[in-house]
Amino acid sequence: MTETLLATLVSGVVLGSLYALMASGLSVVWTTLGVFNFAHGALMMFGAYIAWTVSEAAGLGLPAGILAGTAGAAFAGVVIERLLVRPFYGNRNMLLVTVMTTLAAMIILEKGAQIIWGARLKQLPRLIDGEVSLLGVAISAHEAILLVLAPAVLIAIWRFTVLTNTGRSLRAVGQNQDSAALIGINVPVAFALAFGLSAALAGLTGALLGSIRFITPSMGAEPLVKAMIVVIFGGLGSLGATAGAAYIIGIIEALLILWLGLYWTPFVLFLLMIVVLVFRPNGIFGGRE
Repeated sequence: MTETLLATLVSGVVLGSLYALMASGLSVVWTTLGVFNFAHGALMMFGAYIAWTVSEAAGLGLPAGILAGTAGAAFAGVVIERLLVRPFYGNRNMLLVTVMTTLAAMIILEKGAQIIWGARLKQLPRLIDGEVSLLGVAISAHEAILLVLAPAVLIAIWRFTVLTNTGRSLRAVGQNQDSAALIGINVPVAFALAFGLSAALAGLTGALLGSIRFITPSMGAEPLVKAMIVVIFGGLGSLGATAGAAYIIGIIEALLILWLGLYWTPFVLFLLMIVVLVFRPNGIFGGRE
């Protein structure tokens, strides 16, 4: 029983690493623009397909594929911001409008992927074959890399937002757009950068996920839902809270699968999200109203 529980906890940490990368992109956009990007899951899928095209179809290898998937998703994110979000800045119903436009972007990306790559399942190879032992639990070497890569990426983003002028400008725009513009910050450029950075995280997640799951045009739907649960559970607007919540949700999900099975786990996670919204609207790591 102890070995089973330990294996479940390690699996939860692996899930948490993926969820942290998924949800941190949503957090970046929300912190800067105050909108929710429903195309985030589709951008994960787009990054996975680009990575497969470069890695497998072109034969350039998985590292090149991951870089291409990350860059391709970042470019798509900037295009979405420029064409479907920026025209509505200042609109009094901007939050509602961007929900509709980003949903439209999600549909466009999913249908476009089906036209370009077809509906046949695809999968990326793992970065490294073999297994490693973590606390006596055998996990794949690919998952072990993920355990190291996810925190490293999140720390790099945190340092970027705290220690660089560009990163600090994103935080300033998120706090007060008008004041940021008055001190010389180009607000539209900051918005585009936030969307690009968020989409890059989505593309990286999709490329890594494509080595664990099959790549399909609809593969981003479930990760988007899990990312929503994470950001609501941790509290919108804080990268640290999002990362912490991701690991908590990953461990909770792994334990629920062990105790309740796959069928009931989504129900309990949504119930947990509702409870948090009722009693802690700002998230478990956020301040009280």
